[in-house]
Amino acid sequence: MLRTLTTAMDSVPKRVAIPKNGVDFRNKVVLAPMVRSGEIPTRLLALKYGADLVWGPETVDQSMIGTTRRLNPHTQTIEFTRLPSHGPKNPGMIQRESVIYRIHPARESRSLIFQLGTACPARAVEAAKLVAGYVAGIDVNAGCPKPFSTIGGMGAALLGTPDKLCAILEALVKEVGSEYEIGISVKIRILDTAEKTEALVRKLCQTGITGLTVHCRTRSMRPRERAIRDQLRMIGQVCREAGVACLMNGDVVSREQAEELAQEYGVDGVMIATAAEANPSCFRRKSDGGLVPWRDLARECLRTALEVDNKFGNTKFLLANLIPGKDMLHRTVPMAKSYREVCKILGLEEELGRQAREVDERVGIVYEKDGKDVKNAKLKNATARAAGGDLARKKSSPADGRNILAQRGTDAMRALTAEI
Repeated sequence: MLRTLTTAMDSVPKRVAIPKNGVDFRNKVVLAPMVRSGEIPTRLLALKYGADLVWGPETVDQSMIGTTRRLNPHTQTIEFTRLPSHGPKNPGMIQRESVIYRIHPARESRSLIFQLGTACPARAVEAAKLVAGYVAGIDVNAGCPKPFSTIGGMGAALLGTPDKLCAILEALVKEVGSEYEIGISVKIRILDTAEKTEALVRKLCQTGITGLTVHCRTRSMRPRERAIRDQLRMIGQVCREAGVACLMNGDVVSREQAEELAQEYGVDGVMIATAAEANPSCFRRKSDGGLVPWRDLARECLRTALEVDNKFGNTKFLLANLIPGKDMLHRTVPMAKSYREVCKILGLEEELGRQAREVDERVGIVYEKDGKDVKNAKLKNATARAAGGDLARKKSSPADGRNILAQRGTDAMRALTAEI
């Protein structure tokens, strides 16, 4: 009897304990961290349509350190803001604080993983503590190969400095995970050989992390190149031996495919990126309705963006991702200069026009009225007008109809002031 019980206990998989305020990655299909695409409208739509967890976009430690936390009374979101490092573009212009990170506590906190870009244990801890009370976990980005991430030794650059990466994770586990009772995880890429990848994963699993995500591409590979899954089964096994949940990422387009791949390669869950960027309803099972038509999704995306005061430029970017490239709206929406104009282009004036106008006015977006631009106060400044080319235009006479340089300067300035 004792021998039978001992055998049964030995067969139970080892599992690292999940902190009280953390979340287990096992049996989850989740939204990947994506710069620009992973802002709050995409996250909330993904959760609505079945994502089990959502990762926010990578946020660099130094951009978070020094921010001011505030509650937006209009949206009930928590915003981390700071003044831009450069001064106002024009004298007399009121300088607005930039929102570095935004969280909707009621709608996503228990499902949100904050991804941190860092190359320093101390800065990682300082930045993570700012958001730790509002998220379900902190994830370290050790997989992004783009220069904005690898500069300063962050992102995929950490794959070449495993001791530093382990030091960062250990510091976060000890000083953030323990204090706030949330999980710490890491996202990596495969290395050139299975032996190197295995050695790295074994080291990472000894740092106290609760989860590890592997993007099945090497640092030098780009999204258009097919994901490599040859090492995946081995990585899943190493994580399982250590009791660490393992997620896979790369070329996954639906929940059904995600579940099949997890079963085939012996991993605990799956992360979806590009497919969710194009349609966040990809998390919904076909039996529950499958993909939502893009027009309906665009309406929901715009409504959600208005509900949270999402940055206007980002909202246009998100909508452009949803709209098919061959559709005329794919070109016209990014040209809009206000939320009201986006509503007009999408035929949603009656449904969302009033809300759009309120948001435009609240965040300082200029909009068209009676065929004429309503000027932002900064354009009334004489110095700004001169810089934009107004004085040069008075002295010039483009009799031949050519677009003179001063006019180009004015056009460029108008485009910049319209983009918030």
